[in-house]
Amino acid sequence: MPVFALIDEPIFPKPTLAEPGGLLAVGGDLSLERLLAAYRRGIFPWYDAESPILWWSPNPRPILIPGQVHVSRRLERTLRSGKFRVTLDTDFGGVIRGCAEMMRAADNGTWIVPEMIEAYERLHCAGYAHSVEAWQDDELVGGAYGVAIGKAFFGESMFHRATDASKVAFVTLARFLERQHFHFIDCQQTTGHLCRFGAQEVTRNEFLKRLEVAREEAGMVGKWELAGQEAGAN
Repeated sequence: MPVFALIDEPIFPKPTLAEPGGLLAVGGDLSLERLLAAYRRGIFPWYDAESPILWWSPNPRPILIPGQVHVSRRLERTLRSGKFRVTLDTDFGGVIRGCAEMMRAADNGTWIVPEMIEAYERLHCAGYAHSVEAWQDDELVGGAYGVAIGKAFFGESMFHRATDASKVAFVTLARFLERQHFHFIDCQQTTGHLCRFGAQEVTRNEFLKRLEVAREEAGMVGKWELAGQEAGAN
């Protein structure tokens, strides 16, 4: 399969034309219009500082159903203990920078380059990108962020500075998405961590069918908030 070079207009080739590894296109920009067009077609950017912008549509695609997330008894106790206070859309910049810092520490590099941070902060300001934060004594110790299109949530990254902080944040987010009738959480890449939460792989065609239905439902554009009892103890 060829890899497509994008033109100035925010349009993409069919996701099914991606090469076997999932790479679909190269180039373009990270404008709000292009990112929204990409996510609506199940495409996302992933690249590093040494490469041009690369756009992906993997096959198979791991997803999580919000109401089917596996939670161990130990983690459930932590969730109920109030060890962490959890919020939504309170410190998006802190979360995405925390994810970038954690990746740099682990891999000596990160795909969350400065222009990606700026682009997703624009998505957040427009009401499409969202963060979940875990706090201890008013210190941000974990979280995750992603993009919501209709009733589909595209998970991007998570980080922690305290044991179980990202897990508590993620499970709280998943339960929030379940209550809001989201169809699935896109995990983009299969990892052991996500499999333990219950991620399942579906074919690209199956993913695109699910996305076509989910994106047509009324979304939740704007700031998200948890009800008081959902956020844990202060």
